[in-house]
Amino acid sequence: MSTANYVIGVDYGTDSVRSVLVDTANGKEISASVFLYPRWQKGLYCKPSINQFRQHPLDYVEGLTHTIKDCLAKAGGVDIAHLVKGISIDTTGSSPVAVDASGTPLALKPGFEENPNAMFVLWKDHTAVKEAAEINEHATKFPVNYLKYVGGIYSSEWFWSKLLRILRIDSSIEKNAESWVEHCDWIPFLLTGGTDVATMKRSRCAAGHKALWAEEFDGLPPESFFSSLDPLLAGFREKLFVDTYTSDVSAGTLSEEWAEKLGLGTDVVIGVGAFDAHMGAVGGQIEPYYLSKVMGTSTCDILVAPNQDLHGKLINGICGQVNGSVILGMAGLEAGQSAFGDVYAWFKNLISWPLNHLLTESELIDEATAVALKEELEGKIIANLSKQAEVLEDDNYAELAIDWLNGRRTPDANQELKGAITGLGLGTDAPRFFRALAAATCFGAKAIVDRFKEQGVPVKGIIGIGGVAKKSSYIMQMMADVLEMPIRIHRFEHTCALGAAMFAAVAAGIYPTIEDAMAAMGTGFEKEYKPNVKKQKMYRMHYQQYLGLGRYLERYNKKDVKPYLS
Repeated sequence: MSTANYVIGVDYGTDSVRSVLVDTANGKEISASVFLYPRWQKGLYCKPSINQFRQHPLDYVEGLTHTIKDCLAKAGGVDIAHLVKGISIDTTGSSPVAVDASGTPLALKPGFEENPNAMFVLWKDHTAVKEAAEINEHATKFPVNYLKYVGGIYSSEWFWSKLLRILRIDSSIEKNAESWVEHCDWIPFLLTGGTDVATMKRSRCAAGHKALWAEEFDGLPPESFFSSLDPLLAGFREKLFVDTYTSDVSAGTLSEEWAEKLGLGTDVVIGVGAFDAHMGAVGGQIEPYYLSKVMGTSTCDILVAPNQDLHGKLINGICGQVNGSVILGMAGLEAGQSAFGDVYAWFKNLISWPLNHLLTESELIDEATAVALKEELEGKIIANLSKQAEVLEDDNYAELAIDWLNGRRTPDANQELKGAITGLGLGTDAPRFFRALAAATCFGAKAIVDRFKEQGVPVKGIIGIGGVAKKSSYIMQMMADVLEMPIRIHRFEHTCALGAAMFAAVAAGIYPTIEDAMAAMGTGFEKEYKPNVKKQKMYRMHYQQYLGLGRYLERYNKKDVKPYLS
């Protein structure tokens, strides 16, 4: 009889969900499965031109079912199901949805199936820029600074901006929404068979970083804060929550319905959820004052500091600091960039226009060959651009870019800002353009590190996790050069899912603390990039140029500036 204990970590990303079955004794991956969201892949319910990005809850449910069953099947099916002791999940955020009294997303209710406003409002949805600006202005009217724990600036990427926006534009949602919930709160509620939204255990991580929950406020800001912002919010605070829970806590056990669906037992413990970067930081074996960078479509940066070290210090312009949002007894400090991998994907799509629109019209090759050729070439673009950019001479090149293609998350959130590139000439080719974009994303990362340091929080080094960190040595070396500090790349492929698995092991009682789980299940680092001191002078100069161009663009973006250069 095996004495092994397994747990499952489920990581909901922007494009897909991945589940990993992990041995709690050593963090070894037993099996893994990835599921691409089918509706999202078709571009349904999204309008990129107005920054509307919505996801249907069925994408999440189907992905959850498929990946967990696939993991179990790959590992031995019914023969190992009894070894699974816990499941924990992480998600993107803030990605909230309107629900009824039973906690069911409205998109799963008759009449709302195709209504984007009844779906999850994905983190990258920026349709609530106006509402975010109103929240920031409104907060100045109160003697208590209710934005103090979210860096002093509320973002259109966050909970209340999105909630207010949907209530304003869709009366059917406003009339039928009993509450709003984060994606990371809904999945554990679903798995445990929850039927009353009032009993849902809300994530400390999500509530503190995105919804203005704070211990000092005894919960959310007072009713007067919301009702005076907009009458639509009157009474809404009472529909939400007071208490929050850290992710080492159990949300309950697997319901009979889901146990039967997944082929697991009803004794499987379900942990309280959290955001991907926070669990990813744990999976990446974060240490105090080391910045964990989850580098995917965007970046989400996490730093933990012992509470006693901060002495009440507040860091301006970041995405919040919350006691216990990552590790108990420590403040979790969050920052990030609204576009990172998305910057490179945008450029790839831009220069792939002929492949996407002309290749299938060729009279020289058949359609099947054209499609195959397109897929082959698209898969090689970024890798080959990186190789060509890497061999460019490190002269005082003119191309300079700003990475705000999806607005600026931190420092100092402003989702109305746009990206830019200057210094173009007839000698600018695709590799030079790509180099400027890569440098811009690294300079954006440096601006975050500098903000922490300016505010008295040291950054000792960088832990890199996520797709870009593992796949692009060119960008990682450039980042080490720009930041002038080493970057350690974590070995585990699905680090966020591993972090979720670690939390599942604690919630299930296999380990007493998350630190114990990290020590036992951490898989270490596969590579370290060290800064090239020979490039220090060049990147310091270009970084100052980046800051100067950014200041100009920010002034130009203000509404009182005419939309032309004089």
